[in-house]
Amino acid sequence: MKAVGYYQSLPIDNPQALQDIQLPEPTPGAHDLLVEVRAISVNPVDTKIRQRVAPQNGEAKVLGWDVAGVVRAVGSNVSLFQPGDTVYYAGALDRPGSNSELHVVDERIVGRKPASLSFAEAAALPLTAITAWELLFDRLKVAQGKTADGSLLIIGAAGGVGSILTQLARQLTGVQVIGTASRAETRDWVRELGAHVVIDHSQALVEQLKAQGIDAVQRVASLTHTDQHLPQLVEALAPQGQLALIDDPENLDIRALKQKSLSLHWEFMYTRSLFGTADMIEQHKLLNRVADLIDAGQLRTTLGEHFGTINAANLRKAHALLESGKARGKIVLEGF
Repeated sequence: MKAVGYYQSLPIDNPQALQDIQLPEPTPGAHDLLVEVRAISVNPVDTKIRQRVAPQNGEAKVLGWDVAGVVRAVGSNVSLFQPGDTVYYAGALDRPGSNSELHVVDERIVGRKPASLSFAEAAALPLTAITAWELLFDRLKVAQGKTADGSLLIIGAAGGVGSILTQLARQLTGVQVIGTASRAETRDWVRELGAHVVIDHSQALVEQLKAQGIDAVQRVASLTHTDQHLPQLVEALAPQGQLALIDDPENLDIRALKQKSLSLHWEFMYTRSLFGTADMIEQHKLLNRVADLIDAGQLRTTLGEHFGTINAANLRKAHALLESGKARGKIVLEGF
């Protein structure tokens, strides 16, 4: 089967950083689906692993986790899906990636593809939807429902996770949603997604909040550059507030959280699949819930740019854009 992989960690402007390769077709295990990959999207985790994780034993490493596709075959213990079903999912960090014509995945982390979306539109959603959902409801424990519930400041609201988190918070909760974006087009995007207030994370945050009549926020979802923003986030948070993050700061001195008794939450959507937790199936359930919300018109795809066919050249362009920090929404590729 066709696939895209790499043999050594190289800068993305090197033609060997990602290569078109051929691999044997995978075989599904007992709990697995064998999926025909129709579309994928690219996430920051792809670029981080390409830069930091060297392939072993001379074998190519295949990246990619977000998939929308069609089930070709199922394992002996599969009960949630059957061949012919259309699905979407974000895969597992400790298994081969999805930048290939065929892919195997545990059914417990797979959802039904939203019927109202194309494969490309659906592929934009799984990883970011799972991350945003778990951050909002599992880590920060925000209640679902429209009862007023304080405020949520989202740092980097125009990115992949921010784009879906903004929608989930606005549509399913009673929090005041405050999104940050630093360019005119990304600020417009965040407003379109439902943020009540949009401010610029390249400027002083507290002053901008006060100018909007917001003295303090109860929760912060910091999606990028947490180490740079931390002093301002601590200042902006109300006593006994909550700080959640998803990025990987080199250094994070959390002693500043003590005086306000602030709590710290780290969201990593691969935890359930990586450790085979007893509640792995919650990702199946939440993806189905997101699909229902999409089909009901309450949420929209976060597809930002379509980069064409799934091949090494197009994936190198996608990685380069993500590494530039200027992506808006999700980058998708479709078909081989």
